Amino acid sequence: MINTSEILQTLQMIDQQHLDIRTTTMGISLMDCAHTNPQEACRRIYDKICKRAEHLVAVGTEIEREFGIPIVNKRVSVTPISLVAAPSETEDYLCFAEALDKAAKAVGINFIGGFSALVQKGFTHSDRKLIRSIPQALATTDFVCSSVNIGSTKAGINMDAVAEMGRVIKETADLTAHREGFGCAKLVVFCNAVEDNPFMAGAFHGVGEAECVINVGISGPGVVHHALQQVKGEPFDVVAETIKKTAFRITRMGQLVAREASTRLGVPFGIVDLSLAPTPAVGDSVARILEEMGIEVCGTHGTTAALALLNDAVKKGGVMASNHVGGLSGAFIPVSEDEGMIAAAASGALTLDKLEAMTCVCSVGLDMIAVPGDTPAETLSAIIADEAAIGMVNSKTTAVRIIPAPGKVVGDLIEFGGLLGSAPVIPVHPFSSVDFIARGGRIPAPMQSLRN
Repeated sequence: MINTSEILQTLQMIDQQHLDIRTTTMGISLMDCAHTNPQEACRRIYDKICKRAEHLVAVGTEIEREFGIPIVNKRVSVTPISLVAAPSETEDYLCFAEALDKAAKAVGINFIGGFSALVQKGFTHSDRKLIRSIPQALATTDFVCSSVNIGSTKAGINMDAVAEMGRVIKETADLTAHREGFGCAKLVVFCNAVEDNPFMAGAFHGVGEAECVINVGISGPGVVHHALQQVKGEPFDVVAETIKKTAFRITRMGQLVAREASTRLGVPFGIVDLSLAPTPAVGDSVARILEEMGIEVCGTHGTTAALALLNDAVKKGGVMASNHVGGLSGAFIPVSEDEGMIAAAASGALTLDKLEAMTCVCSVGLDMIAVPGDTPAETLSAIIADEAAIGMVNSKTTAVRIIPAPGKVVGDLIEFGGLLGSAPVIPVHPFSSVDFIARGGRIPAPMQSLRN
């Protein structure tokens, strides 16, 4: 039974500490939409998304109004399009991206994810077609998000795909130069991608998922920050326990919304992703949580240890609150979307190397980072390879969402607005990785992959 005190606490978290449901994401299988005629396949895709997600936005709005819990985004994820489009007799997959975008607009959602390919062990012909289509697709659509999984602990790292994705990111930035490379904000390169992630830009509906599910991504950096202000000077045991209890309360709210949405939409409840997803709003920052633990500025010595504690405590608190925790679940560190990260990067305290170290212990990886527009494609590929190696060896999901901002240099600021925020352009190493990336082939899977 929920008591009055718990209700008041939740209201305070929503009203004063930026607590929200970051997204309700409907995952939809498109496997039955495949057809040799690409126009017919696209028609089926559009019709199925519109039918399945017809009431997604309306139900989300109803739940917001009835429960007083903000739901910031309503989204859809679909089966990786490289699989759905494979039978179609066409060399250009742009029409599939256009069908997704048209459907997203018809049902009124914020983003649609799944213009994706899984190439951790090699390419199919369809994978190559999709990857070639990514820059144009992200430049000409409004709501489509794309992801490519280039490695895994089981398969190793597909270095040919890593090289290709560096070039794809550069081309995407150039085609959206009038929007400061915005297309790259909708593109994620993964190692160990998960099938039930509700967060964009990396969400897709995995082939091991049900026909249709509802996944919910919650947030609450501001709530955790406020809780830690009550235990100033206490030992780290107390800090960890405080975060666990806070994550428990946040996750319970997320599960309530997920089950309610599932019931009203007549769709199975998938998972709650309890990631601490920040926003550019003051008071809603993961960086400020780390600083509350005693770090003067996020990025200085001790930051990685503080983030490790935060990530672990969030997971432990969340799994006690729900039997269906999934997705990425931990602490996100997207630079442009976190007010404290933006300030730390602008001051020079938070560097690319430090961010890479932090990704060893947090959820996902190098996220929403702006680098100079003249950064070579091979350097971008090498950054992806480094991050994939961390994920592969540590059996965790890592990713890169990086923006080589056209015409921008170190110290400039790029502005995306809304939840995507703004990012100071930070330096990359000036030394070449060309010969490393040119080798191609596959970095073998580590010993820990041999678990059978």
